[in-house]
Amino acid sequence: NVPYSALEISNLSHQYGSRTALNAVNFTMFPGEILGLLGPNGSGKTTLFKIISTLISPTNGSVRVFGHDVVLEPDLVRRKIGVVFQSPALDLKLKVHENLRHHGHLYGLRGDPLTQRIHSALEQVKLTDRAADLMSKLSGGLRRRAELAKALLTMPKLLILDEPGTGLDPGARHDFWEHLDRLRTQEQRTII
Repeated sequence: NVPYSALEISNLSHQYGSRTALNAVNFTMFPGEILGLLGPNGSGKTTLFKIISTLISPTNGSVRVFGHDVVLEPDLVRRKIGVVFQSPALDLKLKVHENLRHHGHLYGLRGDPLTQRIHSALEQVKLTDRAADLMSKLSGGLRRRAELAKALLTMPKLLILDEPGTGLDPGARHDFWEHLDRLRTQEQRTII
């Protein structure tokens, strides 16, 4: 009953000079699915995520996100995705809510709708009580939760997580995985 896939990767290859990072990768995900990619460092996972999120173009093949080509329609793709990269992308000199507000502005969100989304995103990751704290004062695990809140702010249909458990203690990691499962089952978010 799904009109199109959430993520469709066809014959995807990418090279850095003479080094092959991805070689003829093929798979399809449908809305509400979750997929974990496992592999050693240097196996191409981050390269794949960069291509899906429109940061780099593939050498060969194609990637479509909810029917939109990442090379031909990058703006439409970006409106469908939320990304948590392996390296933190938060301003440590800003408060938690300020980081989210600035991120929302990049997506054209303003006023009450943005304030409501910030509150909702922080509530989802159990950071509401830390909204006024400086990022520099948070533990690594709480910063990771703030990264996820930022990714959820735009209500993405596809959530891309590169090593999402980095910096999380076992309890926080468990809560994080439970939250991802709720996003998938209750909101039909697709998660890779």
